[in-house]
Amino acid sequence: MRTTYRAMQIASPGQLAMVERPIPQPANDEVLIDVEACGICGADASDIEQANPGVQPPRVPGHEVVGRIAALGSDVARIWKLGQRVGVGRLGGYCNVCAPCRQGRFELCENQPVMGLTRDGGYAEMMLARATGLVAIPDDLASEAAAPILCAGIATFNALKKSRAQAGDTVAVLGIGGLGHMALQYARHMGFRVVAIGRGSDIAKEALALGAHRYIDAREEDAAVALQAMGGARALIVTMNHAETAAAMMKGLAPQGTAVLLGAGKDPLAVSMGHLVSGERGVLGSITGTPYDNERTLDFSVLTGVRPRIETMPLEQANEAYRRMTSGQVKFRMVLTMGRHRQP
Repeated sequence: MRTTYRAMQIASPGQLAMVERPIPQPANDEVLIDVEACGICGADASDIEQANPGVQPPRVPGHEVVGRIAALGSDVARIWKLGQRVGVGRLGGYCNVCAPCRQGRFELCENQPVMGLTRDGGYAEMMLARATGLVAIPDDLASEAAAPILCAGIATFNALKKSRAQAGDTVAVLGIGGLGHMALQYARHMGFRVVAIGRGSDIAKEALALGAHRYIDAREEDAAVALQAMGGARALIVTMNHAETAAAMMKGLAPQGTAVLLGAGKDPLAVSMGHLVSGERGVLGSITGTPYDNERTLDFSVLTGVRPRIETMPLEQANEAYRRMTSGQVKFRMVLTMGRHRQP
């Protein structure tokens, strides 16, 4: 029986190192997960590049984790079983005590660990997780495909649901990357008229194949004006964190249209109050969602055939995989795999 597992921890800002750690025992409200796959997300960059050197042992990043339950804490709900395939996203499990939890808004829990930032994540063969953060993985989804849905999938799926758009409405997706390529697929299957907005013609063919009815190259035309010519967008899904670009696109919203922001940038968003008021337009921030929301997203993905476009690399090549993600070379998501590389 093994007593250790391999993990890629943050050795220094921007650099990961392979280490052996002793296999831990889960606390009363935790499970131990035997990790099969972990996606590499754009949000990992801030965790890795801005790592706190005071954290000991150094943090293990990763928050798109799929694996099987290897051990159960004593207080874990009976719905979770040994060997069951589960996932964990960015939000690591709600507390059930704080005011948002008592109101049923579990995604806004004030005492929730952030996987890969405040708690070790899934760039590892094993990982501890709060049971309240667990997501059941459908049998029809491979672990490698399910992993990115736990973050990029749920973020865009929930954003579209919150946008107030209805079937037949025009929905624009700004930014066709890891998040955007999922948003296009979901929007098409939800019955929207889908407009993809990117920079350059190289992505046009793929955007159309992913579900867009039209692609707008923002380098060649004013995307907001183009949307206005189409009657305006009922919803604008902003997948990037560039405030200036997002602000310029507000002119493309139809009356009572909503811009849903997914990029957690720090720059202020300069929006005309008159434009919002006169057309009853809105701006909404959207976090990923609850484990239940994640299960709804996974089920919808199975039902409609939505899948992330992924590349896979083994755990020991995490540095190379991370660099490919941050350089924009991956189309569209990178996933680390563990199973075949684990020592017996």
